[in-house]
Amino acid sequence: MTTLDQPHHDGSELYVERGTPRLGDVVPVRVRVPASRRERAVHLRVVRDGEPRFVAARLERSDEHERWYVADVPVHNPVTPYRFLLDEPGGYRWLDGRGLHDRDVTDAADFRLSVHSPAPRWLDDAVVYQVFPDRFARSSGHEGPPQGDLPGWAIPAAWSDEPVAAGRGVAQQLFGGDLRGVEQRLDHLQRLGVDTVYLTPVFPARSNHRYDATTFEHVDPLLGGDAALASLSAAVHARGMRLVGDLTTNHTGAGHEWFERARADRSSPEAQFYYWTDDEPGYVGWLEHASLPKLNYGAPGLTERMVTGQGAVAERWLRPPFDLDGWRIDVANMTGRYRDDDHAHAVARALRSRMHGINPDAALVAEHFHDAAADLVVGGWHVNMNYSAFTRPAWTWLVEPGSTLPFLGMPVPVPRRGGASMVATMRDFDSTVPWSVTRHQWNLLGSHDTARIRTVVGSREAVEVAATLLFTYPGTPVVFAGDEGGLTGVNGEHARVPMPWSEVDAGGGAHWDAATFAVYRRLAELRRSSRALREGGLRWVLAEDDAVGFLRETSDERVLVVLTRAAWPGARLTGLAARSSDLLHGATPLTHDATATHVPATPGPAAHVWRLS
Repeated sequence: MTTLDQPHHDGSELYVERGTPRLGDVVPVRVRVPASRRERAVHLRVVRDGEPRFVAARLERSDEHERWYVADVPVHNPVTPYRFLLDEPGGYRWLDGRGLHDRDVTDAADFRLSVHSPAPRWLDDAVVYQVFPDRFARSSGHEGPPQGDLPGWAIPAAWSDEPVAAGRGVAQQLFGGDLRGVEQRLDHLQRLGVDTVYLTPVFPARSNHRYDATTFEHVDPLLGGDAALASLSAAVHARGMRLVGDLTTNHTGAGHEWFERARADRSSPEAQFYYWTDDEPGYVGWLEHASLPKLNYGAPGLTERMVTGQGAVAERWLRPPFDLDGWRIDVANMTGRYRDDDHAHAVARALRSRMHGINPDAALVAEHFHDAAADLVVGGWHVNMNYSAFTRPAWTWLVEPGSTLPFLGMPVPVPRRGGASMVATMRDFDSTVPWSVTRHQWNLLGSHDTARIRTVVGSREAVEVAATLLFTYPGTPVVFAGDEGGLTGVNGEHARVPMPWSEVDAGGGAHWDAATFAVYRRLAELRRSSRALREGGLRWVLAEDDAVGFLRETSDERVLVVLTRAAWPGARLTGLAARSSDLLHGATPLTHDATATHVPATPGPAAHVWRLS
């Protein structure tokens, strides 16, 4: 399937002038129509106060390749949906975020203008690196089991031990990484091309993952305490980088000081912070885990204590000496939601407002494993960890044939599907949020909660294809520490493997693939060198079983990305004739004639990025 013969619109600068509109603004939006189509007229359908209205689009310019129409959208509501109607011989067509349709469609995929401010502009250029502190680096350099006083829950592990994948020890196996170890390895991050460090939780807890905080007032002494976080923050910012933390607004740990106070005195203010039941264990836990009692945002004082008050948890760590540049919110989709309670949007908006009162450039990122659209259009979370619109479809296209890996929490293995399925899934999910969200979504090939991408796809060559998709797709690329060296793992716990620093320092080894590191580094450099890859729109041009291709375009640059997962015979892209240069490999030419571009065949998994004139 090729799509260059279809009309196109997205929210990037070629179609909508960049900037956040205000209520009452009139925003011109553009649509490009290939010269091969026979439209009699183009209209804009905009929804105002729930009622559709039509506006005639004006022909703005045309040439032998395409026609550009423009129409005005009055921003009458905080989120204003619109789509295009093409009057063509044989019947009208709708153009929305999912593509062109010769039938009536729902409003779910309409394009959207939003008055809510987008994520901070620094995410346009960011490359984010996720660090799981216990497994990244020890400041001592000691390789054996952690020494000194350890908490009773900890099972000491040597740095070279394999992480437990399931059962006893999953949450208790302690490798002993710390924040000063992270600071000592910032050179590695900058060599890779990273400019933003995202830390999973650093608060004291009764587990290695620390999502069961016992307090929000201090950094875990096992990680070096408050002084270590302040030092890491200073070092990160001195290098012109940023630091994002991880906060559980949905729950605390069962050992948290609020919860202990609540259990000891049911008349205390803290007792209202939780949901109590008559069934064991007597309170509601996140996904029935007794170790993670759920917070009740209907309680007087909880929002103030956590979000809005002077010295509240969410804001104090954004202030000196810690100066976090934002929060990733754990299970954000569940925060404030229980039975007939739904405070989720109110909490998210309050959190954004409070953060921006301290640092207008602070980022607020949600964790949400499925359809996050309803939570991303209300002025709360800036963006989401983009499992649904990126990770999941990418896995289904690139997974190793015959893989039995479970599919991200589902009771089935990862299916292997064709490129058209991946593209349709991405378009479905991207179409439900404004472009101002899509262009900053945190895209990832894996995280501390998933299998490693090297294990999913099965080969170094397929990892290169996956990584190229990550660094060239609209959004913010997020790399889980170690993926850049080909580390492996069959699930989230098993994937939390310690970084093999002796092999990294030696330039490679049994667990560290220097060639994969070179690919990631080259891709980070490529993204930084191209405004189209950072800010451009997205126009799919190719979707076959074993190959996909898309254009990223700004007013001054056009880049073609073609990815293959297996041997592929090549393609002729009609209507895309231009001179080109290979940005990734420097030696694979495109050929052109007067009407088409010829993409060469590939013998197996391959990634190509061409800049077109």
